[in-house]
Amino acid sequence: MIYLDNAATSYPKNEPALRRAMERYLALGASPGRGGYDRAVEAEELVSSIRQNIATFCHAPTGSHTCFAANATDALNTLIQGMADGTSHIVSTRLEHNSVLRPLRHMQYNDLLEVDILDFDDRGFVSVESIEAALRPHTKAVIITHASNVLGTVQPLIKIGAMLHRHGVALCVDASQSVGHLPIDMQAAHIDALVFTGHKGPAGPTGIGALVLDPCLDVKPSRFGGTGVDSHNPFQPTEYPARLESGTQNMLGIIALEECLRDLSIHTQSIRLKEEMRLLKRLFGALVKLPGVRVYGGHDMEKQVPLLSCTVNDMKAADVGAVLDGDFDIAVRTGLHCAPLVHERLGTAPYGTVRFSLGSHTTDADIDAAIEAMQEIAQSCGSS
Repeated sequence: MIYLDNAATSYPKNEPALRRAMERYLALGASPGRGGYDRAVEAEELVSSIRQNIATFCHAPTGSHTCFAANATDALNTLIQGMADGTSHIVSTRLEHNSVLRPLRHMQYNDLLEVDILDFDDRGFVSVESIEAALRPHTKAVIITHASNVLGTVQPLIKIGAMLHRHGVALCVDASQSVGHLPIDMQAAHIDALVFTGHKGPAGPTGIGALVLDPCLDVKPSRFGGTGVDSHNPFQPTEYPARLESGTQNMLGIIALEECLRDLSIHTQSIRLKEEMRLLKRLFGALVKLPGVRVYGGHDMEKQVPLLSCTVNDMKAADVGAVLDGDFDIAVRTGLHCAPLVHERLGTAPYGTVRFSLGSHTTDADIDAAIEAMQEIAQSCGSS
């Protein structure tokens, strides 16, 4: 199989990192915060150190809180529900994944948030000026994707963050498509909340995500339960991370996330991205020349992560994907990619697009095969 669906989940995984994580997990045994004996204390100390290491990886401000979640969707729900207070205004964009849009709409429907959704331009970017124009006196935060999961376009976070910082508005970033490909610097971009998942760019396991919070951003608890601390309190503890974490943690996932991030040094990410973008340019250059094929994304490679979408004449995206899979053994993602507003804007709804997303294991041979397959599909469609 030629795997070109890394934006959904990376494959193959970082096997050495996962094996190291399993060895550490099996040797540890105990759960953090669930006992006073040596192993439990050791587990708690380990998780605390991993929290700090993740904050360091993200260049988070001193005193930032790292809270673990089941995935980016879980972390975004924790963040959005924790900011909803019935009086605040949130600005977001049409580029967002349903992991942002649905919690926002739910909070809006229940009169817990006011929400404005901004458009993006024809090249897939949201302007700083449009965001600034949407701010109100009671705007609490702007929630924006770092990189679109449909177009791959990377938003100008440093400019957006500087503007919002001047207005005293929090910048909350969904980095699900960028962590592992692009360096993250929360301080440089004035990012107040960063969300990402382990199973995409970091090449880690499913079921683990993180929410990194600036110490000045207040997020209320939205789920309640055992935390291992302050058990006599009938209410959820107020201190982080217990405020936002309940129940036994995914220790294996937490350790695996750290091991995968440890392998993603800035130098390694830079080399990896350069190679991925070289391959994406080859794919883009070939697809735009095919009759009947329309490419979305890839028009500004300096502001792009390694993915792009396309359509083929009047073929449904799912049919193109089925041919790629059945006839050429190429795995891609088709449909709306859980980002319906992007497709409404592009005019590709309701069937969506065919998305090619590259990873660290993608080769020239993979791209050659994808190009040849798309050439055959386009020719077949054009002659029918």
